[in-house]
Amino acid sequence: MRNHFRTALAAFAPVVWGSTYVVTTELLPAGHPLFAGLLRSLPAGLIALAITRTPPHGRWWARAAVLGVLNIGLFFPFLFIAAERLPGGVAATLGAAQPLVVAALAVGVLKESPSAWRFAWGVIGLIGVGLVVLGPAAGFDGIGVLAGLGGAATMALGVTLTKKWGRPAEASPTTFAAWQLTAGGLFLVPVTFLFEGAPPAIDLPAALGYLWLGGVGGLLAYVLWFRAITTLPVTSVSMLGLLSPMVAAVLGVVVLGQTLNPVQLLGFALALIAIVASQRPAPALAKAALR
Repeated sequence: MRNHFRTALAAFAPVVWGSTYVVTTELLPAGHPLFAGLLRSLPAGLIALAITRTPPHGRWWARAAVLGVLNIGLFFPFLFIAAERLPGGVAATLGAAQPLVVAALAVGVLKESPSAWRFAWGVIGLIGVGLVVLGPAAGFDGIGVLAGLGGAATMALGVTLTKKWGRPAEASPTTFAAWQLTAGGLFLVPVTFLFEGAPPAIDLPAALGYLWLGGVGGLLAYVLWFRAITTLPVTSVSMLGLLSPMVAAVLGVVVLGQTLNPVQLLGFALALIAIVASQRPAPALAKAALR
């Protein structure tokens, strides 16, 4: 029961992240993906550090920097570049490859036994997401595709290392998220001004968009996400990330007036089944069949 509650809390993060595509395209100034990543991470991280007043110590200075760059500093720009340069469906499908990368890294980095059960559901989930969000009008921009794949790879490695290193006993989930958001944000400061120059003009809709992405989609979501990674199987948590493109598709219907055809509804069902099934251990008969 406790794990079910933790899983439900962890699912909050990708559900909120599913709003990133709509917020980016509808509220934020175009052409500033690095600035968007900076505002999503650094203010939230500094506020959380000021509240918790617990800096890293010893080897955790280096570990927090590495995790912050992977989970935040690199992932955020890749995410926003893909969202700007690709249709939301293409970007979401590329991001949905992350559970498969995590499943592979869990074997190589965490020395876990290969899980054909979760890998199979990862493939099914990826197919389901593709059916939901890809359409005949999907476009493939080279830089956008590389950004989407880069985001999936960097976050997958960050998630795996977060599981490998765990969370120090003196660091609460809020503190742990604060370290990484701050480290990732500080990494983005020089990179943002080097490649994008002066910040864009921010009107009220953009300010509300940045506030949502940084407060709810940044600090709150990552507190729950990092807590889940350190307490639940990493491959199961990574599968929850498929909820993000599913929510993006639902918001496309509700906010942008899009529609879902029968094929998309089938994909939606496949993805949801894959998410639920991957949270459970493989039944004995399935284990024997997969072997």
